[in-house]
Amino acid sequence: MSVLEKPNYNNTEPEEDFSFKQSVLTRLKDFNYLWKHRLKIILFCLLGGLFGALTAWKWPVTYTAKLTFIVEDSKGGGSLLSGLASQMGFDIGGLASGGSSGVLAGDNVLQLLVSSKMLKQTLLSPFDKDPNYTLADRYAESNKLKSKWEKLEEAKGPINFPGNTKNYTRLQDSLLQDMITRIGEKDVSVNKPDKKLSFFALNATMKDEKLAALFCNRLIDEASDFYIATKTKKLRTNVDRLQTRADSIGRILNKKTYSASAANSVMLDLNPAYTTAGVSAELQERDKRVLQTIYSEIIKNLEVSRTMLMQETPTFQVIDSPDTPLKKNKLKYSTGIFTGVVLAGFFTALFLMMFRKKQFQQD
Repeated sequence: MSVLEKPNYNNTEPEEDFSFKQSVLTRLKDFNYLWKHRLKIILFCLLGGLFGALTAWKWPVTYTAKLTFIVEDSKGGGSLLSGLASQMGFDIGGLASGGSSGVLAGDNVLQLLVSSKMLKQTLLSPFDKDPNYTLADRYAESNKLKSKWEKLEEAKGPINFPGNTKNYTRLQDSLLQDMITRIGEKDVSVNKPDKKLSFFALNATMKDEKLAALFCNRLIDEASDFYIATKTKKLRTNVDRLQTRADSIGRILNKKTYSASAANSVMLDLNPAYTTAGVSAELQERDKRVLQTIYSEIIKNLEVSRTMLMQETPTFQVIDSPDTPLKKNKLKYSTGIFTGVVLAGFFTALFLMMFRKKQFQQD
C-alpha cells in the first residue's frame, strides 16, 4: 500500500455486542443438553461414589502422637554469682554468659528436634525388651519397607537395624539415612502454637500406634538430654575440674596433717639446747596452713560453681505426653463418596460439553 493511500476501514467486520439475554439463553441450552444426558451423568456419579468408598476403605490408617513441652532458660542470676566469685578470686562471668546463649538459644530447639542426630539416636533405641529390635526395625516393617529392601541385589539376607552401628554395612547406613530423611520431612513436625509463649508442640504421625507414641517420647528424651548437656557444658566442666583439684589437695592436706603431728611429737623428746631442732616441725605446720587456705578457697569456688550450674540448667518440662488411644487418621466414607460423586459429575459434564462443541465445529 502506498504512503499516500489511506487505509480502508469499510471492510472491517463489526464486533458482536455482548448480550446478557443471549448469554443466558446459551447457558440454558447447555443445561438442557446436559439434562438430556442426565442418566449418563448419574451413572458416572454412582461409579465415582463407589470409587470414593473403595478409596476410603483402602486408605492407609495413621496415628498421630502429640507432645507439648516447655523450655525455660535461667537468666539474670549470673551477675550476682559472678560478683560473689570475683571477690573470692575466681572469674566465672564468661561461663555464665556462655551458658545462657549460643546456638541453642531461642527457637533453635525446633530445628534440634528434627535434626539427623536426634532422629538417628531415637530410631536406634529399643522398641521393646529385645535390645536388638529397634524403632527403626518397627518403622521399616510397618511401612512395608523391609520386604522391598530385601529384594535388592546388595541385600544378602534379612535387613535389621541393631542399636550398635559399628558393624553396619553400606546398605544399612544408606537405608537408615533414607528413613531419617523420610521421618524428618513427612512424619515428624515441631511448631510453636503461640509465638508469645514458650510452649512447643511435637507431632509424630506413623502407621503403628505404639511406634508413634514411643518415637515421640524417645525423641523428646534424647533432645532434652542433649540440650541440657550442651547448655551447661562449660559450667559442668569447671565443676569437674574444681572437684578434681579439691580431692587432690584434700589428700595432700591429710598427709601433711599427719606429718605435722609426727613432727610435733618428736619435739617432746628433743634436747632444748639444739636451736634448730624445731625447724622441721615449723615447716610442716607452715605447709599445712598454706594447704588449708588453698583448700578452703577451692571449696568456696566449687560451691559457687555448683550453685551456678544448678541455676543455669534449663528447664525442659513435658506438659502433655501422648496417651493411647492416639488420634486416628482415616479417610471417612462420607468424604470419599462425596468427593467421588462431585469429581465424577464435574468431569462427565465437562466431557459432554467438549464433545458437543466438537460436533458443532464439524457441522
